[in-house]
Amino acid sequence: MSTLLQSPFIETATSALAALAHLLPLSALLLAALLLPATARAAQDDAVAPPRQAAATATAVFAGGCFWCMEKPFDQLDGVLETTSGYTGGNVDSPTYKQVSSGLTGHAEALRVTYDPARVTYETLLDVFWRNVDPLDAGGQFCDRGSQYRSAIFVADAAQREVAEASKKATEARLGKPVATGIEDASTFWPAEEYHQDYYRKNPIRYAYYRTGCGRDKRLEQVWGAEK
Repeated sequence: MSTLLQSPFIETATSALAALAHLLPLSALLLAALLLPATARAAQDDAVAPPRQAAATATAVFAGGCFWCMEKPFDQLDGVLETTSGYTGGNVDSPTYKQVSSGLTGHAEALRVTYDPARVTYETLLDVFWRNVDPLDAGGQFCDRGSQYRSAIFVADAAQREVAEASKKATEARLGKPVATGIEDASTFWPAEEYHQDYYRKNPIRYAYYRTGCGRDKRLEQVWGAEK
C-alpha cells in the first residue's frame, strides 16, 4: 500500500467528507423548515384574495319602431359592448315575433344596449336614441303602426328616469312640440328570435330595402335635419 494513502492528511480529509455527508440532509431539512411558513402564507393569501372584478357594465332599453333599424346606430357607438333585439313592456311570457306583431301582448319591439359606463354615458345613449326615432309620432314609428312599434325609454331605476325625463324635456324644447315618446319602468326583456339579431349585417340588401321603403331616413331628416 502506498505511504501516501496512509498519511494523516488523507485520513483527516476522509473524516471531514464523511461528516459533511451526514450534515447535508440535516441542512436540507433546516432549509425546508425555514421556507415552509412563507410558502404556507403565500398559499393562504391566494386563497383569501378576492377575485378580480370584471369591468363594470350597464344596460339601457329603448323602443324605436322596428328593432332592426335601432341596432346599427348603437353598434357604431364607442363604449357599446352589445345590442340585443327583443320584446318588453308586455304581459305575455316568452312572446314570439308573431304574437308581438299582432299588437295584442302589450310588448314593444325594443333594443337592449349593454355598455361600458366608463366609456359612454347614458346621456349619450339617449342622444343617439332621439336622433333615430320620430318622437312626435304617437301611433307607431314610420311605416310600422301600433303600440308594438311605439317609441319608449324603459328606465331601470330612479337615476335613469331622472336623466330620461330631463332629456325628454330638452327634446321638446328643441323641437318646439310635445314629445309622444313614453318613459316606462323596465320590465322583463325577452330576446327576439335569432334571425332578428344583427339583421342589418345578415341581410344588408333586404334591410336597406325595408329601411328605404318604410321612409325612415326621410322622416328622420324632416324631424332632425341633415345632422348625423
